[in-house]
Amino acid sequence: MIRAGEPRRLGVVASEARLDFGTELQELGGGPRRRLLMVDDEPAFELSFYCGTCPLLFRRLEAAREKLSLESMQERLTGALDDPGDSGVLDAFGALLPEGEYLPLLLSVEPRLVVPGKDGDYFSGEQVATWGIDQFWGLPEYPHTPYYRTFETAVDAVAHLYEFVVPMVPPTWNERHRVEEYATSMEAGTVPTAVAISTLDVCRPAVDLGDDYSAHWGLTHFLLDGHHKLEAAASAGRPVRLLSLLTLDESLAGAQECARLPELRARPRSARTAGSPPAQV
Repeated sequence: MIRAGEPRRLGVVASEARLDFGTELQELGGGPRRRLLMVDDEPAFELSFYCGTCPLLFRRLEAAREKLSLESMQERLTGALDDPGDSGVLDAFGALLPEGEYLPLLLSVEPRLVVPGKDGDYFSGEQVATWGIDQFWGLPEYPHTPYYRTFETAVDAVAHLYEFVVPMVPPTWNERHRVEEYATSMEAGTVPTAVAISTLDVCRPAVDLGDDYSAHWGLTHFLLDGHHKLEAAASAGRPVRLLSLLTLDESLAGAQECARLPELRARPRSARTAGSPPAQV
């Protein structure tokens, strides 16, 4: 955590926003409706289900095929950005977002790229330890995208915070020369800034199916600007700043839980060990 701003109203009416949150239309006789992050009115990511007892989820869908950066902000974001309440930056990116209440957070992250099913994958690791595998498919949840893990810490003895940065498109779609340029710049000491719209989903299993019954607080940042920066930081082992615009209206967390984020994000990083709850903080 570098700084936290005050909650503020940002965005435009849903019909004008490129990003929006919604629920898919239910077909006659269909199952429960999915909670979605929409891009240009098309489903881009399936999110954690509304019930709050299903596993945490961000699953890339077919409409997630382009980045949403604003070229006019590139120069400003490349330099130092010290104020998460900077009106110019917030208003510029607010033009992409649906109108609502957002909590600006300026974070320092050291991203680690994770491939689903491979070492460090949350969905086949910590999530399985709590929920077990999907009872229908007999497999862990699958996000259909590489993603970055950046932070985790204890909330209390029975809950843990996990933080993720999710690219709108796979890192393999990035331009190699731009990634290399950022990596070289970072190795020389530059710390660039990326921007994301974020959700906080608090998920707690209804029954104990795994080895580690606990609540998972999922802080998920969907990248608006900074795809090349995040990959470069991961490859170079360097930090990057992340301006997070946390939606208070669309997160599966209450006001008190969202208000705790600045304090939780300022704690030391601590991994969760299945079956061994952390000490009360």
